[in-house]
Amino acid sequence: MSAAKTMAADEPLIRNISDTARWIAFCRAQETERPDALFRDPYARRLAGQRGEEIARQMAGPGGDWSQPLRTLLFDRAILSAVQGGADTVLNLAAGFDTRPYRMPLPKSLEWIEVDLPELLTEKEEALRGEEPMCRLERVRLDLSDVEGRQALLARVGGSARKALVVTEGLLVYLKPVEVAALARDLAAPPSFHTWVLDMMSPGLLKMLMKAWAGRFEGSGSRFQFAPAEGPGFFEPLGWKPADVRGLLKAAAGAGRLPFFLRLVALLPESAGKQGDRPWGGVCVFHRSA
Repeated sequence: MSAAKTMAADEPLIRNISDTARWIAFCRAQETERPDALFRDPYARRLAGQRGEEIARQMAGPGGDWSQPLRTLLFDRAILSAVQGGADTVLNLAAGFDTRPYRMPLPKSLEWIEVDLPELLTEKEEALRGEEPMCRLERVRLDLSDVEGRQALLARVGGSARKALVVTEGLLVYLKPVEVAALARDLAAPPSFHTWVLDMMSPGLLKMLMKAWAGRFEGSGSRFQFAPAEGPGFFEPLGWKPADVRGLLKAAAGAGRLPFFLRLVALLPESAGKQGDRPWGGVCVFHRSA
């Protein structure tokens, strides 16, 4: 199996959830190749392949795909902050083609556990063969919809970690609210799971993207579903309280990545609460409730 997969003429744009990993990897490759790159991922283009490039080309909006690199940057910062704050374990759920254990300055003693579908992780391993991670790396082949298997994994990791960080980048939006709530409760169960970094969007942004990308996910078995009206407050009854909320528009404006036609929107006050019809997306850091 090769990461450089191409598209047949009669294939849908996105065949399955693994194709979204190729898409996001190509967005990281584009950022990496800029002279003023916000981060560098030397493995991204290899993982994206030609298929990832074609998907990214067709999915990009009029201002280009500025949001994906900013999401990556905000996750990078949150992860480094948690590790510097004493996290000894990172649990990356639905890791996709993420390469942070290889590209970030992480301590050798850090335990990094990435979880995803067996076929995707096998493809990733083949593409990264011969590369050495910065920290200790474990890959777990698991479909996260397997609730029993998921809970067993969380119990194992929670029992061995002293202070764990959970990362779910690009995962929750594909789940139903009831599935997100069940995952949140499971993650709140182990006492050592201290911090959770996730991305989310408002109902307004979900509606806008579904209109712009109408039919793109058809036949893939996946679609955007999670955009709670409560905003980050959705997670508070589930054992998690927001500690830091960063909107992508504000972050992109600060990094000089925001298209001109969105700059006035970025001047609006930042909000960490309900977003409603406002097209908002952000990266949130949660701490477990006492």
